[in-house]
Amino acid sequence: MKPGHLWLHLTLLGASLPAALGWMDPGPSRGLNVGVGDPQTEESRSVEVTRREGLSGHNGLPASCGKKFCSRGSRCTLSRETGEPECRCLEACRPSYMPVCGSDGRFYENHCELHRAACLLERKIVIVHSKDCFLKDDPCTMADYARLKNVLLALQTNRQPLPDGDSRQDPASQKRLLVESLFTDLDADGDSHLSSPELAQHVLQEQDPEDDFLGCSPGDLLRFDDYNSDGSLTLHEFYTAFQVVQLSLAPEERVSVATVTVGLSTVLTCAIRGELRPPIIWKRNGLALNFMALEDINDFGEDNALYITKVTTVHMGNYTCHASGHEELFQTHVLQVNVPPVIRVYPETQAQEPGVAASMRCHAEGIPMPRITWLKNGMDVSTQMSKQLSLLANGSELHIGSVRYEDTGAYTCIAKNEVGVDEDISSLFIEDSARKTLANILWREEGLSVGNMFYVFCDDGIVVLHPVDCEIQRHLRPTEKIVMSYEEICPQGEGNATQPCQWASAVNVRNRYIYVAQPALNRVLVVDVQAQKVLESIGVDPLPAKLSYDKSHDQVWVLSWGDMHKSQPSLQVITEASTGQGQHLTRTPFAGVDDFFIPPTNLIINHIRFGFLFNRSDPAVHKVDLETLVPLKTIGLRSHGCVPQAMAHTHLGGYFFIQCRQDGPASAAPQLLLDSVTDAVLGPNGDVSGTPHVSPDGRFVVSAAPGSAQLHVQEVTLRGQIRTLYSLPTSRGVSDVAFQPSFTQGGQYCAYAAAASGPGLLFLELSTGKAGVLEDLKEPPAGPAWPWGGPRRIVRDSGLFGQYLLTPARESLFVVNGRQNALRCEVAGVRRGTTAVWVGEV
Repeated sequence: MKPGHLWLHLTLLGASLPAALGWMDPGPSRGLNVGVGDPQTEESRSVEVTRREGLSGHNGLPASCGKKFCSRGSRCTLSRETGEPECRCLEACRPSYMPVCGSDGRFYENHCELHRAACLLERKIVIVHSKDCFLKDDPCTMADYARLKNVLLALQTNRQPLPDGDSRQDPASQKRLLVESLFTDLDADGDSHLSSPELAQHVLQEQDPEDDFLGCSPGDLLRFDDYNSDGSLTLHEFYTAFQVVQLSLAPEERVSVATVTVGLSTVLTCAIRGELRPPIIWKRNGLALNFMALEDINDFGEDNALYITKVTTVHMGNYTCHASGHEELFQTHVLQVNVPPVIRVYPETQAQEPGVAASMRCHAEGIPMPRITWLKNGMDVSTQMSKQLSLLANGSELHIGSVRYEDTGAYTCIAKNEVGVDEDISSLFIEDSARKTLANILWREEGLSVGNMFYVFCDDGIVVLHPVDCEIQRHLRPTEKIVMSYEEICPQGEGNATQPCQWASAVNVRNRYIYVAQPALNRVLVVDVQAQKVLESIGVDPLPAKLSYDKSHDQVWVLSWGDMHKSQPSLQVITEASTGQGQHLTRTPFAGVDDFFIPPTNLIINHIRFGFLFNRSDPAVHKVDLETLVPLKTIGLRSHGCVPQAMAHTHLGGYFFIQCRQDGPASAAPQLLLDSVTDAVLGPNGDVSGTPHVSPDGRFVVSAAPGSAQLHVQEVTLRGQIRTLYSLPTSRGVSDVAFQPSFTQGGQYCAYAAAASGPGLLFLELSTGKAGVLEDLKEPPAGPAWPWGGPRRIVRDSGLFGQYLLTPARESLFVVNGRQNALRCEVAGVRRGTTAVWVGEV
């Protein structure tokens, strides 16, 4: 192989000459793989090898040579005169043509010859990366050769321009067509081989006398790029000479669907093939992943495959791969994530009297959607269907119209999909009212008197409302004492003047406690659900305005304004919140926080690692670690002109929806999409505007605002794609949104939206768009009486299995029966009940 030929071949492959060849040092005893590094490294390696050979006694050397160290190009022998070991230069090297350049400017056929010459000349000669000695005394340098090829392509372009149809192709395809055209013109005899006379003839016909190739000619194509040294060039060799990348992707591989179970790892392999294929670039949502330091996508391997470790539902979606510089040819990988079923049943235990109706409900989530079956005492109930025993909502509810004693038993709900199964038991006891068993007593006391209640914080203290009976079961008056401090729940003002209680925000902590903020008193009250009393108060920074419960770390986050101008905001964290006592109040290092967002958990996602902070004057959101309270990164929104106002999250595809602040009354506040895998802003969420609300299963996004004339409904598919379902006109705007599982279709949700003005309550089936309005709910409260007030009219659901919703009017509460989409009752005498939480398993 010719020197220039070899150098160019390695340059095209993007490798340095010595490293690519993996040269061997063919000493007389054995060879050794070496790399090309600095001279000191090479010398140390040679000494190390000589030591090993000497100690092992290879090649019959006496043991006395074992302690003699000789440099490369020499070997240890015993002196005939003294008998002592000494180093002598090699007499000859094993024949091998693997050329190297020496620091003395000479060209050597291999490593051994270079080191032998250094030994004989008693000079230090090391390997250098310069190619000058290869082309010594050659008038055609590598730079000149590259210029020659550019000139040949330019001449061919002028001589035979591409047709209009071909000129619209991408640059890589245009270059390939141009090189093919040049090859065809050069191949005078049409034998698909270019010989030296054909190349020489071309220069006679085409070269202008004034053209200067600086010592190179088309004949040098044979000298540099005739890889098989047969004296001619094939089209493939011609492609290589002009660095024409040939890529291919089979039509059936343009879209590949990969399915992996959550928690496992997966490998996506790019099917693009071709000669001289550049490195593969992987993208998600149009963003290159190769150069991101991602925790879960961190190894692209030598085969350019995409490795995703511990796959979760946020990873679902589309991934594309293409060769660098050739985006026109790409493969799309659709990653689907399967999740084994997770179910909850309600009630776990119930006692009923003969002749009444009883229902057992089973809520199942998983991907694909699980199939539900029921067993009664181990027997399939589908064989026992009758007028009295029926399955509703795709089998998610087992209904008995009139129970009898023989209906007593354990009813097992089994949810199954392709990747797993889950089951739980709902027990039913049939006993007449005269026989109070322990199960009956426990069910009545724990199921009715303690849980399954709305806690409403109003002007006159705390109201505990039972929605089934539409009765106020407990009323904690403002003068009632706090158990641990004997302070009043709402102390009177100066001069014993009566003043209403002031509440800002409340959260349910594992159905054990309620934490509620009292801004004017600079404290957070802890309500004991079991005792239905205020247990204690926790002093916090001035004006606590917002609480949020981080279930993953059992802590309540408290945002305080500092003063009415929000000039000194602070963020504190109450740890060990579910213990009720012995909590610790931690001050975070974050300053200038105007609002924050902690994604909620659900049946599938039960742990959240990160939260977001933002300031309504700063076009950015700040990602923080919820456990360590350490800021991780700032995600800028300035390029999109967005100052964040609210956020929502779906675990399907890992999208965050960011509502931007509305600049004026006439402009619609846009939404932005943020990818939680890459922490990159993807751009606007179509033409959707308003505050985003995501259903508990992450599948539906409802966006609306008090001043918006539209309510937008979007669906996140099980492939992680967002698609708009429909928009509804809302002339009155939307104040708040709540979700409730459908009673007619298993695995579906309904939404309830409270009007920003007027007495209406909109309800709609999210999957179908079927909608209706509940009127006559009276006017909502007059508006926030305090600066920290929330929506004018809130709407609260009653949990996973509840059928009731709560919404306040000016001086009353309305309970809505979601199963019937009808008003259940009005509870009068409750003024400004705009802070409320649900407590209970249903």
